[in-house]
Amino acid sequence: MSLIKSISGIRGTVGKTPGDNLTPQDVVECTAAFAAWLKDKGARQKVILGRDGRISGKMYSALVANTLVAMGFDVVDLGLSTTPTVEMAVPAYQAGAGIILTASHNPKHWNALKLLNSAGEFISAKDGQEFLDYIGTDRVQYAEVEELGNYDREKGFIKKHIAAVLDYPMVDVEAVKAKRFKVVVDCINSTGAISVPPLLEKLGCECIIINGKVDGNFAHNPEPLAHHLTELSERVLREKADLGISIDPDVDRLAFVCEDGVMFGEEYTLVAIADYMLDKNGGGNTVSNLSSTRALRKVTEKYGGTYHAAPVGEVNVVTKMKKVNALIGGEGNGGVIVPDFHYGRDALIGIGLFLSLLAERGLSMTKLKATFPHFEMVKDKIQLEEGMDVDALLERLYHLNKHEECLTIDGLKIDFPDSWIHLRKSNTEPILRVYAEANDLATAKKLVEEMTKQLLQKDKI
Repeated sequence: MSLIKSISGIRGTVGKTPGDNLTPQDVVECTAAFAAWLKDKGARQKVILGRDGRISGKMYSALVANTLVAMGFDVVDLGLSTTPTVEMAVPAYQAGAGIILTASHNPKHWNALKLLNSAGEFISAKDGQEFLDYIGTDRVQYAEVEELGNYDREKGFIKKHIAAVLDYPMVDVEAVKAKRFKVVVDCINSTGAISVPPLLEKLGCECIIINGKVDGNFAHNPEPLAHHLTELSERVLREKADLGISIDPDVDRLAFVCEDGVMFGEEYTLVAIADYMLDKNGGGNTVSNLSSTRALRKVTEKYGGTYHAAPVGEVNVVTKMKKVNALIGGEGNGGVIVPDFHYGRDALIGIGLFLSLLAERGLSMTKLKATFPHFEMVKDKIQLEEGMDVDALLERLYHLNKHEECLTIDGLKIDFPDSWIHLRKSNTEPILRVYAEANDLATAKKLVEEMTKQLLQKDKI
């Protein structure tokens, strides 16, 4: 079974059996339920639609658009787009909601519907549960012929997104242009190819593109991790580039490669940009999720601010950011959220701010990285088997380690004096994610091994 219905939408592998995988039937049922729920909530009956470059995207986009029209909703279709672009377009068009067809970092045989509210933000857990309750019920009523919605295409919104990045006060366009950075970009055969290079060109960079054909045949696993980005690292070295840029298929995650071909570290994307923003603003509060590096806390405290942790998930981070009036926040997977730009992870504004930092400091990527607190992280996973009781396993692990500082707001996080480990069930795949961080890689790996052994051992407590 590879269909996951969650509070943020549905995600699954394309084809095969309805209810078990992401089939056209499931897409129509989910879209109709979302529209019915929006209608009952009194939302404006206009939806912004966009998709990444996946092979199945065009087919599913047509299904979503026509289902919305059949429900009486007007559709503004951005076509090939990015998640943050759709997030910005929803309030710009005064729409009631947005739908993005993307499975983010998942391989090409996956797709998903991500659901946005009228602010262009992911729907809340409460709203998500209400929407799920509409699926397959008689509360879904299609419009009669006189009440059908309208369909329109909008092809230019990515240009508006790029213009907004260039106009953002903290993006120092002239300083970046003066540096004439040479940049290699891995566009992973998706919409990064139509958004990142145009931005870099406006910033005066020399842009070398790899995997730039937008056909959804991802050249490698699309999650921007070091072992997936060997081509990018090799090209940075060969071209003697200043840096490499990797995004995921929907351009909300951002990772960098240093001039020596070594990863800057996706965890340090947010850390570096936060350091720049905090410096420019004389401090402020920050937020990241529980699986993110301690380095953000260190940087925040350096400028006199307060760091706050949130459960994993963009909507949870955004909720916490609003509560604590954070200057900047995001997730350690390379997701950067700049609240006075918009409340969504956005690689484009992240690129603008990072290059401004690099231009201002006048350092190479490796020397810039050395200015931040150093930690090493291991990201592992445990494949979930049929009948595995994850909650019971985590409860067991909690009791074995309850003498340490433990948080249970999102799976289980155990904080040790010089390290931590976070175990949680994925919202996007049938796996248990296991993240650990320590001062050195060997310690982090050992922590993962020890905690995984404790988690899966068969004897009773």
